[in-house]
Amino acid sequence: MLRFARIFLIFIAASLAMGAPQALSEIPVAEGQPMMLPTSPDALVAEAEAGEQSFTIEVADTDLKRSAGLMFRTSMGDMHGMLFVFEQTRPVSFWMKNTPMPLDLVFIGDDGLVAAVLPGEPFSLDSIGPDVPVRFVLELKRGTAQKTGISDGVRIRHPLIDRVAGAG
Repeated sequence: MLRFARIFLIFIAASLAMGAPQALSEIPVAEGQPMMLPTSPDALVAEAEAGEQSFTIEVADTDLKRSAGLMFRTSMGDMHGMLFVFEQTRPVSFWMKNTPMPLDLVFIGDDGLVAAVLPGEPFSLDSIGPDVPVRFVLELKRGTAQKTGISDGVRIRHPLIDRVAGAG
């Protein structure tokens, strides 16, 4: 525990020295506890065939946030998710090692279009990823994509996505 406290204090000092006090909000509460990120002020909207579907989201846009993701979460709202933002369009894959909730992983290209919707099985070590490079991944409760009409080719809108896609 003393070693953890020292490392934590070094991290805080380094973060403050670099002018990055927001980095403190990136630290999961404790080992084995879920990371809870602030909800984005902007809704994420899926332009599905049956009409627009609006979601509240948390944004995982750093390596630390992306690596913690929804690990250890046991519940989440039906119209809530986590948007993973990558700096570049590239092949990505996820696993569910410490994630007890079954998820829909919505892989989104840099054009804002859904490239694939794949299932995430709780606690699985299997790699989950599409055969094409993507820029964003939206994680939702299992079944939400189907219920809301999110499938390949559906446009996903959010200021972070629109900025890359050139929409807006």
